[in-house]
Amino acid sequence: MDTTKRTSNRRLQSLDALRGFDMFWFIGGASIFIGLASLTGWAPLVWWSTQLVHAEWHGFTAWDMVFPLFLFIAGISFPFSLAKRMINNQSGKSLNLQIVKRALMLVLLGLIYNDLLNFSFIQVGSASETGVLSFDFSRMRFASVLGRIGLAWMFAALIFANTKKMNIRIAWCAGLLVFYWLLLAFVPAFDNPTAGRFSIEGNFVSYFDRLFLPGLLYVGNIHDPEGLLAVIPAISTAMLGMFTGGFILWQKEGFSEIKRTGYMVAAGVALVFLGLLWDIVFPINKNLWTSSFVCFVGGLSLLLFALFYYIIDVKGYRQWAFFFTVIGMNSITIYLARRIIRFSHTSDFFFRGVTGFFPETWTPFLSSCGNLAIAWLFLYFLYRQKIFLKV
Repeated sequence: MDTTKRTSNRRLQSLDALRGFDMFWFIGGASIFIGLASLTGWAPLVWWSTQLVHAEWHGFTAWDMVFPLFLFIAGISFPFSLAKRMINNQSGKSLNLQIVKRALMLVLLGLIYNDLLNFSFIQVGSASETGVLSFDFSRMRFASVLGRIGLAWMFAALIFANTKKMNIRIAWCAGLLVFYWLLLAFVPAFDNPTAGRFSIEGNFVSYFDRLFLPGLLYVGNIHDPEGLLAVIPAISTAMLGMFTGGFILWQKEGFSEIKRTGYMVAAGVALVFLGLLWDIVFPINKNLWTSSFVCFVGGLSLLLFALFYYIIDVKGYRQWAFFFTVIGMNSITIYLARRIIRFSHTSDFFFRGVTGFFPETWTPFLSSCGNLAIAWLFLYFLYRQKIFLKV
């Protein structure tokens, strides 16, 4: 039997569930837990609520993981897609063109997403919703989450697809991280050379964006967390996901799925420790997407995937994950829809009366639950109709 063909045609249900778990926090899960913490005052929930905001600069919170985990998951999917194309004898030129087209589409969607906001930076990072596409390019933010995903995934996919030997791929992944570290460690922001090399004012990445990134930057117009140069280490984030997907595809007689899971856990732990070790000289920082951040979050992402893979694909416990799978199979749809569709208005229409029976302190929690319920039902309708946005 052609094991590559067999495996490449199988859909990893754990991947859809993990993607949905990741997006769950973005589309309302975080607000629910923050509301619940405020309502109950229970110490573990209060602590968890502090994890649902980004670290101010250096350091790490659970919320810092939502974005890179999504990119890591996008990386896992690519070897499966690549294997199918190899079976169908797709030419390298055609494959490369498809990769670039997908990336450009994500960049375009990111621009559309941003232009639904009118960025008037009265305060750092503040913005007001307009609900229309303004096409005011002078007041537009060109960097975006989807743009970062598209570009990082594109370069990672081009490297992965056009190099056959694993050691060359690993060299690319590691080399990009080391290069990025040395770049930030030794090259200052030339408009503020006395500031710390890893500070918001003194790092070269933000300086580069101030010079070459058009439009507005997200933080005080001096730094953008989705800027240009930080795509370099983000490529390695996507490649770590691709290494994971390739490992799932790899077949060897006598190599059990439990052993496969164990290897992923070991690799995840090693990456976490490498990130913590690197943090000593190159701080873990999501804003700069530092090399230590890539290793640390890559390890945590691999551990999470190993857990979902073992429970869902190895042990076959799938029903509990259906809630997340519905979200995960239309993740980009809900990401864009939350900007276009006012789910909160629909939620108020159906649940405001019920919320009124409870004390005012319950309102944030109940409203968040209603918003998430409406968003999930919207995705469930698309799921039942087999409507999926694929980019």
